[in-house]
Amino acid sequence: MAVLPPALRRLFGKPAAATATSDDVSTYFQRKARRQGYTLSPSQQQVIERMAQIAAALQQQHTPRSLYLHGAVGRGKSWLLDGFFQALPLAQKQRVHFHDFFARLHQGMFRHRQQPDALAVTLDELLEGCRVLCFDEFHVHDIGDAMLITRLFKALFERGVVVLVTSNYPPEGLLPNPLYHQRFKPVIELIGARMDVMEVNAPQDYRGLPHNHGQQRFTQGPFIWPGSPAQRAAFGVPAADCPALTLAVGTRQLRVRWHQGRTVAFTFNDLCEQPTAVMDYLLLCKDFDDWIIDGLPLLGDCPIAVQQRFINLVDVLYDQDKHLTLIGERPLAECLAGQAIDLARTASRLNQLQQANPQALPDPVS
Repeated sequence: MAVLPPALRRLFGKPAAATATSDDVSTYFQRKARRQGYTLSPSQQQVIERMAQIAAALQQQHTPRSLYLHGAVGRGKSWLLDGFFQALPLAQKQRVHFHDFFARLHQGMFRHRQQPDALAVTLDELLEGCRVLCFDEFHVHDIGDAMLITRLFKALFERGVVVLVTSNYPPEGLLPNPLYHQRFKPVIELIGARMDVMEVNAPQDYRGLPHNHGQQRFTQGPFIWPGSPAQRAAFGVPAADCPALTLAVGTRQLRVRWHQGRTVAFTFNDLCEQPTAVMDYLLLCKDFDDWIIDGLPLLGDCPIAVQQRFINLVDVLYDQDKHLTLIGERPLAECLAGQAIDLARTASRLNQLQQANPQALPDPVS
């Protein structure tokens, strides 16, 4: 049988014989849950039922309502989204992460800034005929992104794209800053008009289950405190007083402590207390798979902007599944006691690291 080139596969999708039914998608989730040792909660089962209906409608060339999933961290939202994406027998689909998608969206709009509608031209490039867009870890704290999201959602729905979103926040909890929340109301109303909003509840944080640890490179990394010379020698990480070097990242020069092959070492200050951005982290992920971040302080003592950079950094490393060695000054729970509203997600992710207990210290001399 002749194989269709990628462009035609995007146009025509999979053969008609692959048509999905609601039973197909439901059965896929049941098998996946059983294989991974999950017990589905009632709310997860309701979401699966709705996803099965969406899949069946798409296979019949209908355009169903989009879906917005929200709930506490680690309750299976991304697991559900990934399962739907894997089970959907449709070629014209994409699964994207908030940070990566918006970085590419900003890049494209800058590149096409001379066009009458830079957003439309950029979406043509990014979506390539996509009918289903799975948008993971959706959150909005920046008014600039909020204004772009308003335009983006309108454009997606006008194009007939079915959007599935996961978020830690219900729609009305997006962009909570009272200075800007009112300006985001139109997209909240658009979500309510065009998307089914469902909350995902479960009795436990699924990210902490052993099965997940075995699958992810991120969770194999250690959290080390307080980073004594003996600990550093045991884990093969650089000394705390390594001098700063410069590393070219795109068109920028960033500070780095050490790099060799696919491994790179930074201090917390290098990445989070300097004016770095998500695009920097994404570019670094193309070159480095093993990351060492030294000197995690008590985040509660840091400005909100510094806390947010660290949150964004962990989001990128987690989504890109990079091996992380994190060295803190104090136990992880103490380090993560900050004020930024997304720290719960960060804590859920970092708590999956392997905890390296500090070596016993001698009693102080009285």
